[in-house]
Amino acid sequence: MSTPILVARNKSTDLFLLPQMANRHGLIAGATGTGKTVTLQVLAESFSSRGVPVFMADVKGDLAGLSQPGGQSPKVQERVQLLKIPNFSPLACPVTFWDIFGEAGHPVRATVSDMGPLLLARLLALNEIQTGVLNLVFKIADDNGLLLLDLKDLRAMLNYVGENAAAFTTDYGNVSAASIGAIQRGLLTLETQGADKFFGEPALNLDDFMQTTDGGRGVVNILAAEKLMQSPKLYATFLLWMLSELFERMPEAGDLPQPKLVFFFDEAHLLFNDIPTALLEKIEQVVRLVRSKGVGIYFVTQNPRDIPDNVLGQLGNRVQHALRAFTPQDQRAVRAAAETFRANPKLETESTLTQLGVGEALVSLLDAKGQPTVVERAFILPPGSQIGPVAPEQRKKFIAESIVAGVYEKVIDRESAYEKLTGAHAKPANPDVPTPTSSPGGFFSRLFGGNSDSAPAIPALPSVARKTGRQPEGLGTTMAKSMLRTMGSSVGREIVRGVLGGIFGGGRRR
Repeated sequence: MSTPILVARNKSTDLFLLPQMANRHGLIAGATGTGKTVTLQVLAESFSSRGVPVFMADVKGDLAGLSQPGGQSPKVQERVQLLKIPNFSPLACPVTFWDIFGEAGHPVRATVSDMGPLLLARLLALNEIQTGVLNLVFKIADDNGLLLLDLKDLRAMLNYVGENAAAFTTDYGNVSAASIGAIQRGLLTLETQGADKFFGEPALNLDDFMQTTDGGRGVVNILAAEKLMQSPKLYATFLLWMLSELFERMPEAGDLPQPKLVFFFDEAHLLFNDIPTALLEKIEQVVRLVRSKGVGIYFVTQNPRDIPDNVLGQLGNRVQHALRAFTPQDQRAVRAAAETFRANPKLETESTLTQLGVGEALVSLLDAKGQPTVVERAFILPPGSQIGPVAPEQRKKFIAESIVAGVYEKVIDRESAYEKLTGAHAKPANPDVPTPTSSPGGFFSRLFGGNSDSAPAIPALPSVARKTGRQPEGLGTTMAKSMLRTMGSSVGREIVRGVLGGIFGGGRRR
């Protein structure tokens, strides 16, 4: 059994997060400047030291300090003395930096097919009719062996379906030219926001988020999200995609002594802004079920009311920093937050919520029976790592020495829908991994049900085992894995495209 995590302390009580209850999810809430980031840091350090990998988005640029030893600032030392923490020492976590734009970390990519029509429709803010057309386009691509890897693939497919709409009406239904145009405009907008850097290959293998060091410490994966936050829908959709991928890929694990991975969703309100009811229901379902796969999810936001009730009800571990009550609406929010805690007869929860100082919180964590403890007012422990950002040179050094250095940096552009539809066959990115080819005539004949040529053979690729703490892999190996993930099924075969998309009938090519 893992050692309990000391999260907070007051004069009479130590408050522990039990590792076996850490995958029952949690909430870290509070107004700006009340100490949420430090709470995140303390929890990440504790999970890492117990061998649990962590993922977190760094929306302000100050979580990078986890990579450096700290604990020497006057405020930290003052808190150490106040809480009488013995043997307090500086601590640095093993860190991997990631960045969708490839500037402040290793690039993060997913294929259009991996994202699926449901999440992509949300990213593009499509209405119901437009979403139906997008699903239809994905279906046609799946049925005809057209790989949708990057945005140019999807745009080429949209153009072709739009220009030949009449040919698809009988088998697939009506295609609205107006909807095709709306989707194309949305894709252009996404490109101006940098989303074209996210869609493509080599696609992220989530195994790389679950690394441990040779010494058994969990790697803390930090996504640079300062620039990403300028495109909040891309940020939110990316996190939802990661959640669905984790749910789909990870096997059932049951009750574990500690989680396999802990996920922190910062700025969690963005996940639920303007979200369709059907998608919200599936998110609630995934949050409820992913616990049994050993994944702990912690939502970080300013106010608990940012989280839908059905999701909030599944967050057993709560750290609530101060809330401000300047307006009647704020006062109602404070009252609602206070009512979610298990009452402590010695504490007036509602009034205390507005009186908490920086680094103080109301804390209620699950006990060994899975029941929330009575709420306590306490000080969050200070982190052993550096509070604040790191110098650019330090970040570059970590990126260069990372175990995934060189794996994702070079873009792979192999033959997919764009090349087949335009006849612009891509050259193999690596001579060790041949690109499948087909004659345009045979493809279009199959597409419209004429005399078909035989489907192009998919080259046999070696299986590649991934190991914890592995060394960086070559480009050929990376591309081979990416092709296996996308082309593992025979051409035209339809399987579920991610759990969220699959529930709605999408097809995923692996």
